[in-house]
Amino acid sequence: MARKPRVHVPGGLYHVMLRGNASGDVFFGADDCEVFYDLLEDGCSRFGHRVHAFCLMPNHVHLALQAGELPLSRAMQNLSFRYTRHVNRVHGRVGHVFQGRYKALLVDADSYLLELVRYIHLNPVRAGIARSPDDHAHSSHRAYVGQHAVPFLTTDWVLSRFDERPGVARRRFARFVAEGLAQGHRGEFHRGASESRVLGPDRFVERALAAAGNGGGLPPALNDVIVSVCEQLAVDPEALAGAGRARQAARARAIIGWLAMGSGAGTLTELGQRFGRDVSTLSRQVAVIEREATDPGRTGRTLRRLRNTITQA
Repeated sequence: MARKPRVHVPGGLYHVMLRGNASGDVFFGADDCEVFYDLLEDGCSRFGHRVHAFCLMPNHVHLALQAGELPLSRAMQNLSFRYTRHVNRVHGRVGHVFQGRYKALLVDADSYLLELVRYIHLNPVRAGIARSPDDHAHSSHRAYVGQHAVPFLTTDWVLSRFDERPGVARRRFARFVAEGLAQGHRGEFHRGASESRVLGPDRFVERALAAAGNGGGLPPALNDVIVSVCEQLAVDPEALAGAGRARQAARARAIIGWLAMGSGAGTLTELGQRFGRDVSTLSRQVAVIEREATDPGRTGRTLRRLRNTITQA
């Protein structure tokens, strides 16, 4: 039976899983974990992806990776090959370390980013090898709560969803993870929608598959949001993808992202590709707009009127 092709969407968020061959161990000591970290860091610079979360377990690995322009398959093949070479050389073994091909699930970041990171960090608790994620040394959780730094880990995309102040964001993130301690296995983070290896609302699945097949395109609803915001703010739509950092254009992009996410017209990944901007930066800017929109003052009222105008159009 032919293998199903990978769904590659540049900028897309993936839940990547690597399991030990025949359910065997992957890591045999702390030194092996350090080698794996070095390879992850090298992969970020070599293949252009970002690591948003990780958890190393004795016989498997969970990663939340944001793809770059190069397919993740190249990065994962390189990682698997080099790590297997290390294990076989150091531990006097032969053969495969990982079981077959890695699994990768494309996830709608707007809907599932926080849930996925929490799910990954709680993996040791579900497996019964740790009472809390803080007790597991080889995951990204300690870095998220400020206990130590991991050079290759990107945390701002997630933490910006909680607050723009780092200390407050870390505390709220820790509380969010703790609230999921009783959470069990979630099959959707392993299977996706039917056989598509994509997790998200139907519109996201359809757009992801279309983008993977032919480069995709923005739905008309998202274009309508872009045009409406540019008219309201008197911003040239061409300036949204400009190389500069004009303040009014940046605010327009943030409001567009806020409206697109709230109305279901599009995702931050799509906007990042359209405007040539980093998704984590857009996420931080959208979080600011979300807070402003709840303010009872003039700015909040203006944003809410704009939202009502666009959603009722």
